[in-house]
Amino acid sequence: MIKEFIKGDLEIVLSTMNRDSLDFLIPMFPFSHFSNFSILIVNQTQPDKLVVSNYPSIRIVNSFEKGLSKSRNTGIKNAKGKIVLIADDDEVFKEGFENTILEAYNKYPEAVSICFALEDFNGFLLKKYPSKTKLQLSFLDICSILSIEISFKKATFDQLNSMFDTNFGLGSPFMMGEEAIFLSDWKQQKQIVISVPKVIASHSRLSTDDKLNFKQRYYVQGAFLTRVSKHGYYKGVFLKLFFDLKQNKIKIKQLYAALKSANKGKIDFIQMKK
Repeated sequence: MIKEFIKGDLEIVLSTMNRDSLDFLIPMFPFSHFSNFSILIVNQTQPDKLVVSNYPSIRIVNSFEKGLSKSRNTGIKNAKGKIVLIADDDEVFKEGFENTILEAYNKYPEAVSICFALEDFNGFLLKKYPSKTKLQLSFLDICSILSIEISFKKATFDQLNSMFDTNFGLGSPFMMGEEAIFLSDWKQQKQIVISVPKVIASHSRLSTDDKLNFKQRYYVQGAFLTRVSKHGYYKGVFLKLFFDLKQNKIKIKQLYAALKSANKGKIDFIQMKK
């Protein structure tokens, strides 16, 4: 089999804030010096606090915008690698992660985006992943994917120009859901997104969802479902209510407030788009 992608074709696009040195990269690559990898850092900062690189493999964009989705878009637009891996500044990569990613793209050349698996810092899988490669991801599959599990072919991104929706994600009006919107936009354009459940990095279990109360979560969910589904809004809300009740994430007495918050998110998103 002819390998389309080889070592050096992967570029890590990493979002961070207020850095003035590259020292934060050291614990992210415990098995090797970070300069052995191609990394593009988007540092959201102030004009008096910039980070610079003396390594040819490490490029920097000091950005004065705010918002995680804006950071992702800036990084992806400036990426030069054939394969882009989205990253945060608080994950720790596994030895051999680059080979894992490139081998997956060579094995599944039809895929334009491949999502991988993560562990927590105790070595346990961050969530329940498919037991084997999944070549057809459902909407529910996409909704559970984290941004730092996502990789994709840069050429396809350049062709489609499908950006992260800056209304969603940390620092935006709706604080979650940006990665699911990103992937669902690709699937709506008939692009092939697959899941290869091989671990590429470790990350904390704490997520944005854990930091929000149930009203805030449903407010975002209402906006998210309005964004990704023209006709499935109520189905999506009731499915989430059902699963949250089943998993004791909300109580029966909270149902009305959850629905009200979801509708508020829906209305606010529609008004924002106008």
